[in-house]
Amino acid sequence: MQIIDGKAHALRMRADIAHAVIARTAAGARAPALAVVLVGEDPASHVYVRNKIAACAEAGITSIEHRRDANLTEAELLALVAQLNRDPAVDGILVQLPLPPQIDSARVISAIDPDKDVDGFHPVNAGRLATGLDGFVPCTPLGCLRLLEATLGDLSGADALVIGRSNIVGRPMASLLVSASATVTVAHSRSRDLPALSARADIVIAAVGRPEMVRGNWLKPGCTVIDVGINRVPKESGQGTRLVGDVAFSEAADVAAHITPVPGGVGPMTIACLLENTLKAAARE
Repeated sequence: MQIIDGKAHALRMRADIAHAVIARTAAGARAPALAVVLVGEDPASHVYVRNKIAACAEAGITSIEHRRDANLTEAELLALVAQLNRDPAVDGILVQLPLPPQIDSARVISAIDPDKDVDGFHPVNAGRLATGLDGFVPCTPLGCLRLLEATLGDLSGADALVIGRSNIVGRPMASLLVSASATVTVAHSRSRDLPALSARADIVIAAVGRPEMVRGNWLKPGCTVIDVGINRVPKESGQGTRLVGDVAFSEAADVAAHITPVPGGVGPMTIACLLENTLKAAARE
């Protein structure tokens, strides 16, 4: 069994991106610029934004922070997005989710210029992905695809099961796998007989948001498992918490040929793909 080291893959990607930024600026172009909008005081969001900004700095990408109080109105946020859309010095726009309850996240995402939507959540980019056109792909499924290609090479003909149907991971992941010529099944928590679906899959991508839901005895021997889940559960001692994925790791590791850990698997790739999307946005000038 091989543990798929997402951290190592992400470091290589980030080094390549940093070299590309150096080459770009050496040729006289400005550094790519990412505008990050953070509304409210959600602790996890602050950690994510801090990590993204640090990664930008390391890659030579300019980050422009816009922090707003939790009482920001939807109209005020939409006005900020419109301002960033017009700004030629901004290549990518990232509005950190979740947003406060008074703001409609879908309306805000739809207001971002699709060509600056480095999160890949805009309906136009979702449509581009679904129809095989070039656009921005959500960072987490793109990171999963990169790990699969690095581990397995050609995915043509592979039987792939995606467990989860969110617009952030499940649906775009399925589209990416279809484009890679895999045979794709999309399942979810209400699917009938998930163990039977899993038992025939060469590739299982778990993105359902339920701690250790996918058991080892569900899996086909020799399969590849990509665990997107990040769930905080109590430690067995009862003191504190620990992070687990959507897959029962120790069980699955006894069956699978390749598996991502949690943490250290998909998570680092998400940020690396955000940097890649920002560089791609800058190259569209």
